Amino acid sequence: MFNRLCQSSAAIVHGEPGTTRDRKLGMAKWLEKEFIVIDTGGYSDSSDDSFQEHINLQVKTAIQQSDLVLFIVDGREGLTVADEEFASMLRKSKKSVVVVVNKVDTPDKSELAGQFYSLGFGHVFPISASSGYGTGDFLDELTTGWEAKKDEQSVGESPKIAIVGKTNVGKSTFLNTLTGEDRSVVSSVAGTTRDSVHTEFKGFGFQCTWIDTAGIRRPKHHGDDVEFYSHLRTINAIEECDVCILMIDSSEGMTHQDLWIFSLIVEQGKGVVICSNKWDLVEKDHKTAKEYEDRIKARLMPFSDVPVVFTSGINRSRLIKVLETAIEVAERRKRKISTSSLNDQILPVLKANRPPIFKGKAISVKYIQQAVSEKMIFLVYCNLPQYIKDPYKRFVENTIRSRFDLTGVPISIFYRKSS
Repeated sequence: MFNRLCQSSAAIVHGEPGTTRDRKLGMAKWLEKEFIVIDTGGYSDSSDDSFQEHINLQVKTAIQQSDLVLFIVDGREGLTVADEEFASMLRKSKKSVVVVVNKVDTPDKSELAGQFYSLGFGHVFPISASSGYGTGDFLDELTTGWEAKKDEQSVGESPKIAIVGKTNVGKSTFLNTLTGEDRSVVSSVAGTTRDSVHTEFKGFGFQCTWIDTAGIRRPKHHGDDVEFYSHLRTINAIEECDVCILMIDSSEGMTHQDLWIFSLIVEQGKGVVICSNKWDLVEKDHKTAKEYEDRIKARLMPFSDVPVVFTSGINRSRLIKVLETAIEVAERRKRKISTSSLNDQILPVLKANRPPIFKGKAISVKYIQQAVSEKMIFLVYCNLPQYIKDPYKRFVENTIRSRFDLTGVPISIFYRKSS
């Protein structure tokens, strides 16, 4: 069920073989309404599993922190004593509960859901998480009345810049040094920052809102409840901001963990600047910076059109350059490119470099426009969109990027059939 809900925007999905023991969280989206889903292990008062007490604690914590509980039951197995006992616990929690009857994969099996009305929660939805049967109607009903995410930034609002990265890469030192205030606790102990810290900043000719965040670890490393929800608030900060400064440790380079955080930023369509901090720890000559930048961008492929700035929080070097670059990316991300400008500059290039003929059919791009969205999205209208392959799609994206200077801005291009 977790995978089904998060399949279109599975920002954080992880798991170990066998029984789920810890909470997992991910981003889900339905009809422009985004929400966070927390998955838990199976609750039981009678299991012999030595981890069951830990699992039960995780379940109870997730319930306490949630706005709505999806109570998943097995339609084929039917109503069990364990279901009734768990329902009793949910009633005591005073949380809103929706009963989801899983493994109902055809309309003729919908009557399996009837017995679960006796639990007294009112809402009962028969679905099949594996096949998707019934999930559309379920999500329609579930999200009714929820506010869709706003697309437009308020006019005149200063950009929000989130500083994200692994634990102990120097995020708080960077912010404290730049702002001249000890707004964030600085320590060599990984994970010192527990919450997101908002700082209104005006200086050096710039104005923005800084969002300092807890260091992100992979969910399997969450050692306690505070750390888990610090991670959750960091994900919220990525959603809230306009640009992310992804801070990495220069002595380590771009790690798998950094790439994972980068994927979260790109998935949310946020601007991004790579800040390679602790540059003072690296032995270097006149070629080192270029070589490091090339290695970083090679790791970021296919989206490597990202600015990289090398800094040292201790030596206070190039900190203002990071701020300047982040502001520039924020301005690029807000750009609204007119349809006439897009077609005047891009169509001649595409007509001179047409897509390869596919099955004897010539593909012709008719026009391009930018979609109305917070994210940078372009719509390309052509006669045979289904035949356009990835290499040509990359060519179109690179052409748009180079002509309109979109460095640091993730863009999405959707191909539509022209009328």
